[in-house]
Amino acid sequence: MTHQLKIYSDGADRASMLEMSKNPKIQGLTTNPSLMKKAGVTDYVGFCKDILQHITDKPISLEVFADEFPEMRRQALEINSWGKNVYVKIPITNSQGHSSIELVQDLAKQKVKLNVTAIFTLKQVWETCQALKGGAPSVVSIFAGRIADTGRDPMPLMQAALEMCRSTDSTIELLWASTRELYNIKQAEQAGCDIITVPFDLIKKMTMFGQDLTQMSLETVQTFKRDAEAAGFKIR
Repeated sequence: MTHQLKIYSDGADRASMLEMSKNPKIQGLTTNPSLMKKAGVTDYVGFCKDILQHITDKPISLEVFADEFPEMRRQALEINSWGKNVYVKIPITNSQGHSSIELVQDLAKQKVKLNVTAIFTLKQVWETCQALKGGAPSVVSIFAGRIADTGRDPMPLMQAALEMCRSTDSTIELLWASTRELYNIKQAEQAGCDIITVPFDLIKKMTMFGQDLTQMSLETVQTFKRDAEAAGFKIR
């Protein structure tokens, strides 16, 4: 691999974000409006600015939530002003399916660091790379996990996307998003991705990497035994 895979934590729980920011294995953080809603965030600006007071030395991606492009642009420039470590997340389309490419190109020309998100197709990758070309460092986020949810192998698409990113601009990084299991980290490494976003709960399971399978078999059976005894199960 040309680049070592970087692991970014993905979520909006304040305590977990601050914990992850101190973890040397975590190189950055991402969040989005859906994760914020799930975490109970009601004050978007207040939450983001609070987090940015504590996390200053690792990249953090914060997403616009407007649906009209002029307002999306205004939000992007405002979010960009909050910190040098901020990447502004722009969805590849708005909720009406209208392409965000013109906005991405406009912001890239203004040297705004971007994370273009919710990408699923190679056409979207190609258009995004062309729009980002010559801009500030940027990220192309492909939802590989959701692609896999449809029964498709995301690996060929990710490998083709990597070629597009590399051949367009060396400052464009490829991100494996919507991680479902720890094995996705290995897949992202094999595909040559620069970054993978991993939810907090999966990051905590990374201690399982490389564990002895025979020992895991034994521990699983021991768990069955303890739980059966605790439940008081009997067959008469």
